[in-house]
Amino acid sequence: MITVFGSINMDLVATTPRLPKPGETVAGTGFATAAGGKGANQALAARRAGADVRMAGAVGCDEFAGPALDLLDKAGTDLLGVARVDGPTGTALILVGGDGENMIAVVPAANGTVSAAQAESAVEGMQDGDILMLQQEVPAGSVKAALESAKDRGVRTVLNIAPLIPETEALAALADIVIANETEFERLVGRDNVTGEEREQILLDMHGKTGQILIVTLGAEGVIAAEGGTLHRTK
Repeated sequence: MITVFGSINMDLVATTPRLPKPGETVAGTGFATAAGGKGANQALAARRAGADVRMAGAVGCDEFAGPALDLLDKAGTDLLGVARVDGPTGTALILVGGDGENMIAVVPAANGTVSAAQAESAVEGMQDGDILMLQQEVPAGSVKAALESAKDRGVRTVLNIAPLIPETEALAALADIVIANETEFERLVGRDNVTGEEREQILLDMHGKTGQILIVTLGAEGVIAAEGGTLHRTK
């Protein structure tokens, strides 16, 4: 069983010929809504891959709550761990220019209410061999509580360190498996503009010291991971 503890959003996406400057209004060329949130996206991907998945998080009592959960529900995800709280569901407001550049504002809303108590409740009942997946779009204190509670139960933990927050380094140290993109990995290790060769050595050194499985996504270049004392690459 995989339990995903994290964010659930509704994405509001507007396309424009170009992004507006501060104080400027531009006419849009399209608009769409989509269920999102890093936690919900993890849960949906795991469910579509065939895993039994529980989602734990929070939505509001507004018109976005249902649509934000619709894909998860239709995929057969267990949603009993999703709380309904007063106020709005988390939203991401996304502007996409004609050149593909974007501007994003994320409003945590219900995601910001997720508590340490809810984290511990999400882990309760999990067993040795189960997997807990997390990200950093809910309060850091609740992520920490979930990681610590999972460790006490022998549950394997997977932390995607997006988005970066001040507590990222401390939270990453608690996880069994850490996932980052190139920029996030550089921030985690305190290095800028590392070469591919340097990245590989840093990964191996960090893996050797911590014993963690470390995964870095490289966009079109694929993925590199340190596990079992060895580097693994795939595109």
